Amino acid sequence: MKGKQKDSSEKHKWDRSSSGVSMIRVRPARKLIIWLLLLLSVTYIIYTLKIVSTSHPSCPQDPTIPKHTTTQKNAVAFAFAAETDLNHVLFGIAASSKLWKQRKEYIKIWYKPKKMRGYVWLDKEIKTKSETGDQENFPPMRISGDTSSFPYTNKQGHRSAIRISRIVSETLNSLDSESKKSVRWFVMGDDDTVFVTDNLIRVLRKYDHEQMYYIGSLSESHLQNIYFSYGMAYGGGGFAISYPLALALSKMQDRCIRRYPALYGSDDRMQACMAELGVPLTKELGFHQYDVNGNLFGLLAAHPVTPFVTMHHLDVVEPIFPNMTRVRAIKKLTTTMKLDSAGLLQQSICYDKHKSWTISVSWGYAVQVFRGSFSPREMEMPTRTFLNWYKRADYTAYAFNTRPVSRNPCQTPFVFHMSNAKFDVRLNTTVSVYTRHRVPHPACRWEMANPEEISTIVVYKKPDPHLWERSPRRNCCRVLQTKRNDTLWINVGVCRAGEVTIVK
Repeated sequence: MKGKQKDSSEKHKWDRSSSGVSMIRVRPARKLIIWLLLLLSVTYIIYTLKIVSTSHPSCPQDPTIPKHTTTQKNAVAFAFAAETDLNHVLFGIAASSKLWKQRKEYIKIWYKPKKMRGYVWLDKEIKTKSETGDQENFPPMRISGDTSSFPYTNKQGHRSAIRISRIVSETLNSLDSESKKSVRWFVMGDDDTVFVTDNLIRVLRKYDHEQMYYIGSLSESHLQNIYFSYGMAYGGGGFAISYPLALALSKMQDRCIRRYPALYGSDDRMQACMAELGVPLTKELGFHQYDVNGNLFGLLAAHPVTPFVTMHHLDVVEPIFPNMTRVRAIKKLTTTMKLDSAGLLQQSICYDKHKSWTISVSWGYAVQVFRGSFSPREMEMPTRTFLNWYKRADYTAYAFNTRPVSRNPCQTPFVFHMSNAKFDVRLNTTVSVYTRHRVPHPACRWEMANPEEISTIVVYKKPDPHLWERSPRRNCCRVLQTKRNDTLWINVGVCRAGEVTIVK
């Protein structure tokens, strides 16, 4: 019994001691788990706070670097702002009192006083005949400020370049506060610059007017670009400056001009100031300086795939249509300009496979018919019907590719100039008629159809005002079959799906 009691008492003692040991072991395990959970929670909180704090840097931002939020706001504002129109453009026209009598006729062709704003800046007062009402056809006239205090040391140039270079700044400073609110672009040109204003607006709409932009194009002369700059907008071809850039320019231009007394002209002075402001030239190939001599036909018949915006040096080159004055020739071009300004001078190339002819249409201006097959690569190069600015027949003197006038009598093109055009309401298309320019053609021994039989070409083309809102692409043309031997019928329009211009 005693032995059994002893054994049972020992057993109870062992049980109590065992439970005590287990209790001691469980409690530290629970504490360890709790501490681990607390440590993980604290680590997670600290890590989260660190991420939040790094997304908002405590260091002050460089004020010269625009914030992303500001850029995004500007992008959104540009997207929802009213589209740029002629009301948002202010023209500054550089004119000379000596040449005003003849040059004013060019301004009358394109400037519409009731739809446009601008100023003609002259070197001195001129007499105008108020009884003729002629003054109503031009922008208001202004006399440029005195520039005699500015240094000018270029022996080959004229100090009037200083006066002309300040026109944008003077135009801006002449505006009242209310007028400044509606101006987005300042557009500069000469008195012999002709603008296609619809296409000018199409180009400007591509850019945010609240940013600094300097838009224009180069000279056609490679030598001129080397002598002056390949980064300069040539003033005669016209250029556009956004309002923020014009404002920045006006604050520093006079000081800038004084630093460049040896420069030749106004446009290189303008570009020098743009370089100081850090704004490069945004090139748009539709602005044409036309630093060439002779016949512009080769350039106009193979215009690049871009809106035709300006033309210049009209007193230097021959009339763009034969047997008429320069002014009358430009007025004639406005006939098709009014019908479809977006498609003006746009080239399309097609082939008459039955007669083995290559046909090039410069819509609204001219059509050329060639015997044989010429590739599109050849046809889109301007033919050298002109001389360079220094009156030399040097093909290396141009800043673009050209091709020679063919010496093969069989490859001499038959040229048809636009004679009249209209809009056909029933067909909802433009109908332009091109009449053959009668000049002697050398005899050709090729055994193929002779284009000399054709006297008239009729081109059908639907107006396409949204042409330049799509990616650039040359229009396609198709030769329409007809039983009339003296007339060629052509359709010009957007290329169809899968349509390719290939030699046939």
